[in-house]
Amino acid sequence: MQPVTGRTSPEPVAHRRDCRICVVGAGAAGLITAYTLIQDGFDNVQILSRDASPGGVWAAQRVYPGLTINNVHGEFRFSPLPMPPPSNAEVTGGRLSGEDMRQYMESFAEHFLKGKIRYETEVLEIRVQSDDQQCRQWHITVEDARSREQQVLIYDKVVLCTGGCSEPKIPHLLSPTAASDAGFIGPVLHSSQFRAQLEQILTAAQPKTEDNPGFVLVIGGGKSAQDICAYLANRNRRVGMVFETADAFVAAPIALPGFIRKSRFLAVLSPDMNLRTRLERFLHNTWLGSKIVHGIWSVLQWSSFGALSVPGNSPLRRAHSLFWGIRTNDEGVGRPDGFHALVNAGKIELIAPARAASYGADGHSVVLNDGRVVEADAVILCTGYTSSWDKVFDKVTVEELGLSQQNLVSVSSLTTFGHASLCGAPASKYTVTNTRTSSIYRGIVPARNIFYRDFAINGAIFTTNNGYTFELCAHWISSYFLEDPFLRLPTSIGEALQATERRSAWLRKRYPDMLAWVNQSYSSDIAFWSWPQLTDQLLEDMGLPSMRSGGNWLTWPFKVIDLKEIESLGQERAAKRLQYRTA
Repeated sequence: MQPVTGRTSPEPVAHRRDCRICVVGAGAAGLITAYTLIQDGFDNVQILSRDASPGGVWAAQRVYPGLTINNVHGEFRFSPLPMPPPSNAEVTGGRLSGEDMRQYMESFAEHFLKGKIRYETEVLEIRVQSDDQQCRQWHITVEDARSREQQVLIYDKVVLCTGGCSEPKIPHLLSPTAASDAGFIGPVLHSSQFRAQLEQILTAAQPKTEDNPGFVLVIGGGKSAQDICAYLANRNRRVGMVFETADAFVAAPIALPGFIRKSRFLAVLSPDMNLRTRLERFLHNTWLGSKIVHGIWSVLQWSSFGALSVPGNSPLRRAHSLFWGIRTNDEGVGRPDGFHALVNAGKIELIAPARAASYGADGHSVVLNDGRVVEADAVILCTGYTSSWDKVFDKVTVEELGLSQQNLVSVSSLTTFGHASLCGAPASKYTVTNTRTSSIYRGIVPARNIFYRDFAINGAIFTTNNGYTFELCAHWISSYFLEDPFLRLPTSIGEALQATERRSAWLRKRYPDMLAWVNQSYSSDIAFWSWPQLTDQLLEDMGLPSMRSGGNWLTWPFKVIDLKEIESLGQERAAKRLQYRTA
């Protein structure tokens, strides 16, 4: 394989706009990152995607039927391009489907990124190389999905936008290989393959109206499991879902108004590491405030069960906590053909609490951990995803970047947060010896790599408002690459590492055991309900005004946060840059 490069100049190109930048991944984070870099004057930006179309998890070949997302119209988009409302917005309260997201991502790429995306290109390896003058280059080995031809591409900077939902996580004992070894005769697939193998599933499990109707067993209790169960039930198939603990969810009898859903209201009720306002300090640093906070979250969870008529004895009430967890779905207004309504109608069987353990010896069953045997004609594994970083970095590069998870320095770092609202946290499985910490500063730049300014990550922060967060991260990354003098960074690697360790300690206290569930490439930081606080921090890093939704001392928690607030960030940063040059 011969290296392919777009430049011949050997000198460092840390902040030149003609440097060659690779954005790995054409999902939402990759698209807005590339757009922002181009708008800031970077001439040579290329996106690499293994898919045949843009969108990442929303790419045409990956959007399965019946997929709905945890956002409504106006939330998951970018400021440069409006999104048309869904055709059934009045019925669903503006709920977005996978198809809505696919169309929007394709439209965004068509409008702004023509010729910038190299499709059907699998990234096999990312390596950093330095010469004697410490001039670093990024060597990316890729393979063409059609010809299987491999080549090495060379770039000056890399933005990793592969996210946390691209590499299926399949338990060994439930894998297709294990099924074949046990003689299971039906199809076994991961939820990411549901669209591609849908006809195979429908053929294996005949409709209820047939003489010998089939049965599809869906393993998992998350959003994809529920969507797939609902789709199959609506196609008149017998379907069951096996899980130990269900996702929590938020629902209401009517669509929540914007001043609740799209404001800082829920963020204020979710403690952040730094409590900035008097209201937040009252709610999370006092006994009375803590009681109010937990009372509101408990009522919200209880009322959500009621809004979707979940019976008191239903396994769905064995759910994660809205306050302590991040496994939460936004169901909005219930639908007659939705998962919960179909469960209530007896069209979806809940097999819980239980865990699938292996395949039976008869060729058409799955054995559960409690010894029960479930007959099945097809199995769909909604078992989540593993880190998308593991396969593209070798150990040397992982160490060079500082992407490896580090041991916490001391137990005391886990107990330095005095938030009253965090008292009574669920027991954690973490101990001194097995507690690990991410070393990615702001969830964007590996702390050990922070002064090279040639590598960043977007899309690895776990949040409920991806569009807004990804766009702000893209601006932060662009300022970082441009070496904008107004971008506030740690003064040393040690300071950056200390900041990341403290943040990781906070996350383990705020969300006990959740980092053991979410994979590394989707947990560089977690700002679930508290994404407004995180984005405020990024704005302040750039020396720009935060809390842009406005309002007075009484109304600010209820002011709708809109993308219009950040549509001029590029111009604001350019003006600030000019100000520094002329000072």
